[in-house]
Amino acid sequence: MISRHRFAPFQTVLCFVLLALLPSVARPAAPAMRPVTEAESAVLAQRVKDEMRHAWQGYKQYAWGHDALSPLSKGPRDWYAQSLLMTPVDALDTLVVMGLKEEADEARELIATRLSFDQDMYVQNFEITIRLLGGLISSYQLTGDARLLAKAQDLGQRLLPVFASPTGMPYTHVNLHTGQVRGKLSNPAETGTLLLEFGMLSKLTGNPVYFDKAKRALVETYRRASPLGLVGSAIDVETGKWVNTDAHIGGGIDSYYEYLYKCYRLFDDVECKAMWDQSIAGVNKALADERGGALWYGHADMTSGRRLKTQYGALDAFMPALLALGGDLPRAKALQESGLRMWRLHGIEPEALDYRRMKVLSPGYALRPEIIESAYYLHHYTADPRYRAMGREFFEAFVRYCRTEAGYAALKDVRSKKQEDSMESFVFAETFKYFYLLFAPKDALDFDAVTFNTEAHPLRLPTR
Repeated sequence: MISRHRFAPFQTVLCFVLLALLPSVARPAAPAMRPVTEAESAVLAQRVKDEMRHAWQGYKQYAWGHDALSPLSKGPRDWYAQSLLMTPVDALDTLVVMGLKEEADEARELIATRLSFDQDMYVQNFEITIRLLGGLISSYQLTGDARLLAKAQDLGQRLLPVFASPTGMPYTHVNLHTGQVRGKLSNPAETGTLLLEFGMLSKLTGNPVYFDKAKRALVETYRRASPLGLVGSAIDVETGKWVNTDAHIGGGIDSYYEYLYKCYRLFDDVECKAMWDQSIAGVNKALADERGGALWYGHADMTSGRRLKTQYGALDAFMPALLALGGDLPRAKALQESGLRMWRLHGIEPEALDYRRMKVLSPGYALRPEIIESAYYLHHYTADPRYRAMGREFFEAFVRYCRTEAGYAALKDVRSKKQEDSMESFVFAETFKYFYLLFAPKDALDFDAVTFNTEAHPLRLPTR
């Protein structure tokens, strides 16, 4: 299905030879940072647990049974007409990993007894898949509670109609009760970030339909990449035509690249590995941008490779983790230093930055985890204490600027540090989890035995 882009053996060898001949990524000398001792790291891990518990107690007190807590007004917020328990499902595996048994048990019982997907409402397939389907599967694997797997299977079945487009790429929304779909204008993240969750559902239930549908959607997205190996920002899932040819690694595209490699890692899928190899070569050639000795990834036209924007931001900051996972530590380390520079510009990272002018383009901070995720991956692969020191700097700022009486609040503007009445469920699934794993002993979770979905839910291929 991917013959249009698959490398012939000679082309494969030539590509890797050329990549090996690229000059090493230049970067300025990294500023010294006070090392984090093992004793201090243990203290930090406990502090993260305490802050996770603080945010969870705020949710429990003011928003129990709802999707999320509004941390400033101290009230509940739901995504749709009926709650789908976003926060409990997203939080459960983090509570288990942290050993917060009482909190984990109460979340698990709430989910098992109150969560129903038989709701006559349209939901966004992408977010429901990465948060709820991924969270239920991961929590089932960590707890062995079969009720969670049953919920996951019910949800997966209700999401299947999204794949009924002429191309096999999913519609963006589906009615959980009627199966009706809508939303033909999508993007590579939404069409290509489904295979880990749906694939795991197939492995756990023995029904291949989930894997097959999500795999086809990923392949069909890849087949429409440009000869440079790049994808654009918007695509019509009915015609397969690109509506926006802006290529980048930020929101709307980011996790498409992530899942190309992670599908290979989790399922040993060699077709995904071939797609990853060509795609990352194109990304590194067309989007990587060295300026002033620093490495960034910007925007370019997917067909011509012409630079469109010198923009990088909080969502792009997942890329050092992905580069490290894919074996490219030099680029991963250089890009993480650029992320640190972005963070330090105003003491906490903005949503978007023009790295050519070092000027904030979008000033909010949504409690995002990506830069912490990258510090965790780099610490795992290098054991360099610098990444724990980075994590300490990130954590101290996170607590200083975002902590509230009831939980944690996003920032409207990183320059003024003015808070916003929002605490997305991913702060439980990802931000606290990656902070904890960065500081905790390695046996807190076996990194090499799991693959994190894009919402940081750890997935493990069943042995049977």
